[in-house]
Amino acid sequence: MEQRFLIDTNVVIDALGAEMPAEPRDFIGGMTPIVSAVTYMEALGWHKASPQQLAPLQAFLSAATVLPIDQTVVNKTVLIRQQKKIGLGDAIIAAAALLHDLILLTRNTGDFKDINGLKTLNPWQIK
Repeated sequence: MEQRFLIDTNVVIDALGAEMPAEPRDFIGGMTPIVSAVTYMEALGWHKASPQQLAPLQAFLSAATVLPIDQTVVNKTVLIRQQKKIGLGDAIIAAAALLHDLILLTRNTGDFKDINGLKTLNPWQIK
C-alpha cells in the first residue's frame, strides 16, 4: 500500500516559498496533496502575505484534498489534548492524520511527539 501524507502548514509554506532543498520539494511536488482544514485556514489566512505570496498557496490548496473538521476529528482532538499539552491547531492536524491513517509531513516533529500512533516525517531529512 502506498504511503500517504498529511502536509502540515509549515511544509506547504516552505515548499512553495523555495525555502526547502530540492529533494524534499520534489518529493512533495510528486504527491497528491492532502491537508487539514486547519492548514488551509492557516496558509491562506497568513496576514503578512502579499498577493504574490498567496497566489501559489491558493493554487496548491485548490488542488489539495482538504480534510474537514467533523465530529470524529473533534472527538479525537479532545482525547489528544487530554493526554498531551498541545496547541489546538496542532491537535486537530494530528487527529486528522490519525483518523485518515496518514503520515504527518511536518518540520515540527517535536510538537507532535508522544501522540500515540501518530507517524511523522520531517521533509528536511529526506535525501
